[in-house]
Amino acid sequence: MVAVQKKRRAPLALMSLAGALTALGAMSLLSRHTVAPGCPPTGNGPRVTPFVREKTVEVSRSPTLASRAPAQKEGKLAAHVSTSVSIGLGDLIIPVVGVQPRQLRDTFTERRSAGRLHQALDIPAAHGTPVLAAASGRVRKLSFNTRGGISLYQVSCDGTIVYYYAHLDRYAAGLAEGQEVRQGQVIGYVGATGNAGVGNDHLHFAMWIVTDPRQYWRGINVNPFPLLQAAS
Repeated sequence: MVAVQKKRRAPLALMSLAGALTALGAMSLLSRHTVAPGCPPTGNGPRVTPFVREKTVEVSRSPTLASRAPAQKEGKLAAHVSTSVSIGLGDLIIPVVGVQPRQLRDTFTERRSAGRLHQALDIPAAHGTPVLAAASGRVRKLSFNTRGGISLYQVSCDGTIVYYYAHLDRYAAGLAEGQEVRQGQVIGYVGATGNAGVGNDHLHFAMWIVTDPRQYWRGINVNPFPLLQAAS
């Protein structure tokens, strides 16, 4: 009888040990990254756009980065919106702790169920790996849906870009809608909720240019792959 009890407890002990090692690994990785300053203060002065720098990508002229907005008709890009937005190379960070640019794979144009375009980047990582804010901004919506599972919509400081994080295991403690977040801040943890599939832990990361502030969940999709490859 004693021998049977030992055999049953051993797997639990191994699972506890594995969980502890994963937590220690995440803590070690977190200690190596920095959190950037938050959004610039707002006032009556000129608006500051954190994405505009010397080296930028004009989304309207880069078909490899931009795709058609869901609400657009006749397959035309909303040039009047995209021409006013520049996304700086190197302004974003990879939103998963410990992932390097060389480990990324471009999944933006891959097909998913019902033949739909993915229009996002899948970033595989161990379950529970911290997810970071790719840029500074504000939490627009904490959501749960069939496809994305536990997900988060973040709007950029100037309100022109939405960053979408999906398949999370959980949010960071205390995170709330309307809260300002800083680039590099932990906002959640990698999981496999929604339609990711059991054991397929990864972060689904997407971004788009806002075409209607009232419909933050849609816009002109932008491929994050080249932008994250330029992350330092």
